[in-house]
Amino acid sequence: MPQDLKEILNTIEILRQKLHSSGAGKVLTDPEVVAASQKLNEVLNEYYRLLKQKEETK
Repeated sequence: MPQDLKEILNTIEILRQKLHSSGAGKVLTDPEVVAASQKLNEVLNEYYRLLKQKEETK
């Protein structure tokens, strides 16, 4: 899992694009779409956790 905010933002964009392309023409419950969505959610949660940590250290 990426630890640097710049790196994590890049990962989020890549996963967002992957979710968009894997979801094209499929139902939202398709296993591939669900897996891509879950991975993106994991990285988004990590991003917000890192942001919160950064704010708390100010």
